[in-house]
Amino acid sequence: MNRRPVIGVMGSGTTDVPALTGPLGKRLAAEGFHLLTGAGAGVMAGVSRAFFECEERLGLVIGLIPGSVDLERSPRYQPKSGYPNQWVELPIFTHLSLSGAQGQDTLSRNHINILSSDVIVVLPGGQGTASELELAKRYGKTVFELNDVADLDALFASIHEALEARGE
Repeated sequence: MNRRPVIGVMGSGTTDVPALTGPLGKRLAAEGFHLLTGAGAGVMAGVSRAFFECEERLGLVIGLIPGSVDLERSPRYQPKSGYPNQWVELPIFTHLSLSGAQGQDTLSRNHINILSSDVIVVLPGGQGTASELELAKRYGKTVFELNDVADLDALFASIHEALEARGE
């Protein structure tokens, strides 16, 4: 099987870091990966936008959307307000509403974010990002943190090395 690897990018849902998300998103797209995020604002929107706007890209912007179903009031599904961001091409709607400090709870989509990614890249974030990092460690995922754009080449060398070690 020859499939395109999925790179999960985790980070702040409120604050973008354009100096990191722009170059990271463009490079992920240019190298032919799929991008997976939690589909929200902040870092998620910044990296999604840069990835989406890359003309040479082959992969898709995948977003896992938090939501809720209140069967007592109405069986109608409601995605969390503001989700997905406008650059998500393949939205995956979930009934999983918890995030932030509750990001390791079984009702958080963070489990799916981590389990569906071949490699995780962690950018600056808060409690939700910390919970995703802990889940990635728990599930034995390959994780890289990016805090400085000067480390981008080393990051991609490490990503390729990790994927090759897994036979991808």
